Amino acid sequence: MRMRPTLSWTPTEDLPPGSTDLEPVAEALSTGGVLVLSGAGLSTESGIPDYRGEGGSLNRHTPMTYQDFTATAQARRRYWARSHLGWRTFGRARPNAGHRAVAAFARHGLLSGVITQNVDGLHQAAGSEDVVELHGSLDRVVCLSCGALSPRRELARRLEEANAGFEPVAAGINPDGDADLTDEQVGDFRAVPCAVCGGVLKPDVVFFGEAVPPRRVEHCRELVHEAASLLVLGSSLTVMSGLRFVRQAARAGKPVLIVNLDPTRGDRHAVTRVALPLGTALTAVAGRLGIPGPAGV
Repeated sequence: MRMRPTLSWTPTEDLPPGSTDLEPVAEALSTGGVLVLSGAGLSTESGIPDYRGEGGSLNRHTPMTYQDFTATAQARRRYWARSHLGWRTFGRARPNAGHRAVAAFARHGLLSGVITQNVDGLHQAAGSEDVVELHGSLDRVVCLSCGALSPRRELARRLEEANAGFEPVAAGINPDGDADLTDEQVGDFRAVPCAVCGGVLKPDVVFFGEAVPPRRVEHCRELVHEAASLLVLGSSLTVMSGLRFVRQAARAGKPVLIVNLDPTRGDRHAVTRVALPLGTALTAVAGRLGIPGPAGV
């Protein structure tokens, strides 16, 4: 039987309750050298749901896995129908106060880097530079046969030409840009092959059940090694791709600070978990540090 990836996490120990005290976060930022690790919770205020919080998409939706995507043409057709529709809505999302605060912290020299588990590009849209996209980006498409990369907008044009009149109404949009559609709504949607070699196209993102490229992981490990502290924003840290950096920082004696409404798998490694909405919390921290409000960034 094929093993399914870990999609959920239930605490097996008593974790400290969340705090509303932002002073530890402000203090860490004031000394500089903070590495940000962000997750889907940072983008919820931009209208993109997270996976595991209240109302998270995992309550109604099982994300596409790499194993399922590569197994059958039917699975890929279903994925591309849903993703093509989701892309239109996903692409209209705009950075929120949390993204703008992170960009402002960087401009004021308080950050050593940004690693994001998100694939939405909102950090960059807010002005952050040199963002490490741990799980890739929906802006790009890769061929599984020849490795050619191409812009998502080019694929969107080809899919529109191949599926004239495809205008179903989705029940919801998920953090991976996948729309909720029934099989009936997917209908006879046509996927298109690689324009270079005719191979299978996949979004240049790391699906559940797929490994993050080793060189990318090593780069992130170097960033953790060089950082003074690690600030986790909006991630449950359920999957190892992000949790390993929290564990690395904790082993090295670097303070780990988490801002997330719900408990996370990394709480026992953290000096604090602030249980406040990200936009509110980061805007307040910016104010304490004398940084112009993120709304004006």
